[in-house]
Amino acid sequence: MNEKVIEKLKILAESAKYDVSCASSGTTRGHRKGQIGSAEGWGICHSFAEDGRCIALLKIMLTNHCMYDCAYCINRRSNDIRRATFSVSELVELTIEFYRRNYIEGLFLSSGVVRNPDYTMERLVRAVKDLRTTHRFNGYIHLKSIPGASPELVREAGLYADRMSVNIEIPNERSLQLLAPEKDFESVFSPMRHIQQGMLQSAEERRKFRHAPRFVPAGQSTQMIVGASPDSDRDILRLSAAFYKRPSMKRVYYSGFVPVNAYDSRLPALRQPPLVRENRLYQADWLLRFYHFQVDEIVDDAYPDLDLEVDPKLAWALRHPECFPVDVNRAPYEMLLRVPGLGVKSAKMILAARRHSRLGSSHLKQIGVVMKKARYFITCRELETRTIQELRPENVRRILTRGKHRPADDGCLLIPFDFTDNPPLRP
Repeated sequence: MNEKVIEKLKILAESAKYDVSCASSGTTRGHRKGQIGSAEGWGICHSFAEDGRCIALLKIMLTNHCMYDCAYCINRRSNDIRRATFSVSELVELTIEFYRRNYIEGLFLSSGVVRNPDYTMERLVRAVKDLRTTHRFNGYIHLKSIPGASPELVREAGLYADRMSVNIEIPNERSLQLLAPEKDFESVFSPMRHIQQGMLQSAEERRKFRHAPRFVPAGQSTQMIVGASPDSDRDILRLSAAFYKRPSMKRVYYSGFVPVNAYDSRLPALRQPPLVRENRLYQADWLLRFYHFQVDEIVDDAYPDLDLEVDPKLAWALRHPECFPVDVNRAPYEMLLRVPGLGVKSAKMILAARRHSRLGSSHLKQIGVVMKKARYFITCRELETRTIQELRPENVRRILTRGKHRPADDGCLLIPFDFTDNPPLRP
């Protein structure tokens, strides 16, 4: 690997770091004879870090040159930054060399848009096609589809990629027109539809012919920037809920706005990314996906933004004390999921355990229920704690947040792994 390619790698890996929509493949394609690598197992969601850590996924851009001038993007054409472009052969060789050195198991490939969307998309397709057909690379490939690319190129890309993504970036088209006037929702939704149609067609073909080629077997994802526009959490979650109604959409990612272009007056003046808000959106997203919540239950006209002090499930419970306390020995599964401190796994274990005996607090602790939260919202065999009805919601809130200051925006975050089969248990 020559020094020129290494220098390009430093530039383009740095340019790719703001895209968070890379995660585990969701596929189980194991090793195949005559091929190298596999996409088996979960957790392929790391990227090539500057500190030299051994990672699983090479996160890179084909080029950081871009014809667009989006206000929120570090790679906008008006920025005076170092630019670089990989040739298709350089990118393919780099991926194979990194795999052979046991640095990576897969590739996350995106790109700035040069000349036009089809020109850029064609080069991306050539790269992944060369990896699959010439080098017989069997590892995980996540490919970014270029907004505005032709349906033919999107369909060809889907035959070689495990997952594809198209980033919506801004959740409101009016805000998108302000911050990225050269883009519109149709240029984003169009490739999303092409990917979905390809997946549905592939599924139908595989029902008839077992060895028909798979099309984007791990589905598609998208990303929204949080805090770059005045859109509320309700606007963001409503769009996410609409995406999840599509059978092909696996994940919506939320990225706290990083003020990389502070000179642009269209952007808010933030000193640091709104990471707590990003965290709350991920928790709300999991409530939508795994806990049977509707958007209007989490955020509504009265509460259009998520509470930054407590998690969304606890906030809902404090607003609806009439639903509690819940008898864990009788309540249905759907109601158990709404109890703060109970997750998907613990709710299922409660259903199984109570068939044999009445459950008490000791049993719930063994199951893994977070009693510090749950005890104010449940009743069981010998639980003596006063519930939310006796204490009132404002007092429960005060107890649960006592000595706990609102987390700083540079605090810990939930890492956006793909929890398709293993969702977080206790938001």
